Amino acid sequence: MPGARDRGKARARWLGAGLLGLFLLPLSLSLEVSVGKATTIYAVNGTEILLPCTFSSCIGFHDLSFWWTYNSTDTFKMLLNGTVKNEKSDPKVKLKNDDRITLVGSIKEKMNNISIVLKYLEFSDTGKYTCHVKNPRENGLQQNATVFLQVVDKLEEVDNTVTLIILAVVGGVIGLLILILLIKKLVTFILKKTQEKKKECLVSSSGNDNTENGLPGSKAEEKPPTKV
Repeated sequence: MPGARDRGKARARWLGAGLLGLFLLPLSLSLEVSVGKATTIYAVNGTEILLPCTFSSCIGFHDLSFWWTYNSTDTFKMLLNGTVKNEKSDPKVKLKNDDRITLVGSIKEKMNNISIVLKYLEFSDTGKYTCHVKNPRENGLQQNATVFLQVVDKLEEVDNTVTLIILAVVGGVIGLLILILLIKKLVTFILKKTQEKKKECLVSSSGNDNTENGLPGSKAEEKPPTKV
């Protein structure tokens, strides 16, 4: 029967959609790695810099592994690698190839922080620093995020003159608009009061005319009786 076949096809489509949803669900809960909003970090030669990295996983993690790499135009090297046993354990360093690097991350309060500090910066430290994370609980899913470090002789002061001028102009325009609105309200108030006074004067004048003409409701001037 055509109706039965159509219902069978509809059920098959719903079943296929359900299976696809179950397949895509783990992807929506997948591992994420972040090094912050800034894609480039500037630091002065001879100082130290924090290279941030955090990770998140909605389905949790176990025996998670992480590592930092450095990449420039002519160099690629592993800086550090370590593991995090579970959500209650802090990250532990297994290998470190540069004594200037310190792991400052923590898993406490669900921070999932595996950031590092690089000390005694040199100009040769300029390059890409990538934070890698691999979660066995998500079938070994691996993610990474990269930040670019630029080591400079000194940090340039940002000239905010143009910004201040723009803010001053915008503030002046807003202030002028507010002043115009206040003047408009004041003029409207004065005109309203003036019109009310004119109406009062007209009413008073009309009452006086009625009195003089002896109309009802008014006191007419009494005339003496006519002598016979």
